[in-house]
Amino acid sequence: MTHPFPIKEIARQAGLGTATVDRALNNRANVSPQARKRVAAALRELKAQEAQLAAQGRRLFLDVVAEAPRRFSREIRVAAEAALRTVPTEAIRVRFQFQEVMSEDDIVSALTLIAKRGSHGICLKARDTPAVRDMINRLTAAGIPVFTLVTDVSASARKAYFGLDNAQAGRTAAYLLAQSLPEGRATVLTSRSQACFRGETDRFTSFRNLILTLKPNVRLLEATGGAGIAAATGRCLDAILSDGMKIDAVYSMGGGNVAILRKLAEYGQRPTSFVAHDLDRENNLLLSKGAISYVLHHDLEKDMRTLFSMVLGGTDPRSPVGDMASSDVHIVSPYNLPRFFAS
Repeated sequence: MTHPFPIKEIARQAGLGTATVDRALNNRANVSPQARKRVAAALRELKAQEAQLAAQGRRLFLDVVAEAPRRFSREIRVAAEAALRTVPTEAIRVRFQFQEVMSEDDIVSALTLIAKRGSHGICLKARDTPAVRDMINRLTAAGIPVFTLVTDVSASARKAYFGLDNAQAGRTAAYLLAQSLPEGRATVLTSRSQACFRGETDRFTSFRNLILTLKPNVRLLEATGGAGIAAATGRCLDAILSDGMKIDAVYSMGGGNVAILRKLAEYGQRPTSFVAHDLDRENNLLLSKGAISYVLHHDLEKDMRTLFSMVLGGTDPRSPVGDMASSDVHIVSPYNLPRFFAS
């Protein structure tokens, strides 16, 4: 049986193992009639998908632009590449542009170059600023849909937001920390990577509102601007921790948790509870050692699969979908680490 598709792709389409598909394609024994039919149907479906793409006369290019520390950029790339394995091989090509710190001008320049080069969609993790909002509006008007990832850009013409429900995450963090705080006065350190990231602002606002309801005597200390990078995060914390006030708990919204823990130790601080975001390699290690208490995690790969599906659907970029694609929060502790993260 001749075919132009990789065996793995046929197996995914048929819902069978690669060995079974290989035997069916080469007309070997030990393959049930039902399995042979499923392989034949999978080939027909893949050919139809390829014909549809050929009829469109184009290959779809998606640009992923993100201001993020390297550890999180890696998670975005891994999630995107895993999601790509669920779509036809030639359907989407992803071009990545990552930078740990991107000024407003950097973001606008990057998006301007993409617009000149051409794109079928942009997945954007960026600051929520007037110039960025204006650039998104211009891209949308030019027929290039923009999808925000993890942190939204409000009041813009972006197509849809994909990622964590940040308000839900902030409330969840408040509830978790409230259980460990002492009665009476207590101090919680909060850390954000950038004040201009809408997602972290939503987390902080929801966290503050609920924690002060549950624990009215809590004092909040805010460290903002470290970009999730060790050196900058440490400098932000020095200004706060130098007064010697006891820190009872930490809510880290923007990463850099190794640096936060190291700086706390320098000042002799041992918080009883620490809530962080995203189960990347760094947080997985800290969680497995008990250095942090909880990680608020969401399925980034699922977000990317939904995004790719929308890009392939070819809907009008000027017709926003809204926030329906936001992900639920999953609470991970040292005792329920997913197996694929625990090694």
